[in-house]
Amino acid sequence: MQVNIPLKIIGLGRYLPKRIVPSSELEAMCGLSAGWVERHNGVRERRWVTDETSSFMSAEAAREALCEAKLRPDQLDLIINASGTGEQAIPDTGVLIQRQLGLGKSGIPAMTIHTTCLSFIMAMDVASNFISSGRYRNILIASADVASCGINPKEPESASLVGDAAAAVVVTRSGNGDKSMIHNAHFKSYGDGAYLTTIMGGGSRFHPRFEGHKAEDDLFHMDGPAVLRMVRGIAHDFLEEFYPGLSEGMVDIDVVVPHQASKVGLMMLKRFGWPENKIIKTIETLGNCVAASIPVTLYQGVRDGHIQRGDKILLVGTGAGLSIGGMVLTF
Repeated sequence: MQVNIPLKIIGLGRYLPKRIVPSSELEAMCGLSAGWVERHNGVRERRWVTDETSSFMSAEAAREALCEAKLRPDQLDLIINASGTGEQAIPDTGVLIQRQLGLGKSGIPAMTIHTTCLSFIMAMDVASNFISSGRYRNILIASADVASCGINPKEPESASLVGDAAAAVVVTRSGNGDKSMIHNAHFKSYGDGAYLTTIMGGGSRFHPRFEGHKAEDDLFHMDGPAVLRMVRGIAHDFLEEFYPGLSEGMVDIDVVVPHQASKVGLMMLKRFGWPENKIIKTIETLGNCVAASIPVTLYQGVRDGHIQRGDKILLVGTGAGLSIGGMVLTF
């Protein structure tokens, strides 16, 4: 849907855990042959936390973003945690980020938007409406995921894919004459795919105190082939609803920043006629970082010079649910 909301990303930040985990370590853990992970998932290495928490990583990324935006933390009007994995059940991770930033007495509202791998795009959409209405001026959006704690070595396809990372942006209303804006945003969810990507534990249905609770309830499960089949069935129509012509070419898009779902998922983008040199990828060195994947990849594209001010960018991906979403913005 075309919205054309004046919104500008004025600060970008990223935090990567110091521990680098080569795919050979995953191959040993999962009993795989040498080179299996890179051949199947396209991941050479990824980052895993040692003692870092989700809120710590978000705050570190936020500090870099605030520095670039030339803002103090106390000049924020809203903090949005846009992550696929929460630090704990209660309180909300947004409050923990606020505390990590030294704002625990500030009263600045903090909240979470959780749509798994699409959390960052959805948070950008929500933030744009808050800013457009005049409710808030400066909004921090932070995405941090610690996926390594939930991997299941019995499912090597997903266990060898995920990494840990954080990224943050500060957004505000574009000034007069500034071309930065959100042009289009579109999301769809299909509950028939709800159990294709799951962590069954962590909520009230499979609580640890309940009889029959199993350790595997708390681990990540994904039926990758079924997810890909479902995405193939809906992607073309989604893209045409979202941005006509996008299912057959780039239209007027300069750069694509996709969720780093998997090697096969990224290869599927070729069927839409999107040139490979216009697609930013980080999967080889970072893996799939859940909700943090898109902003981490956006950060990389900007810092490498592949994304410039005035470029029209497509943020796009899928997530558990099964959900699919995208946003077109001028950076």
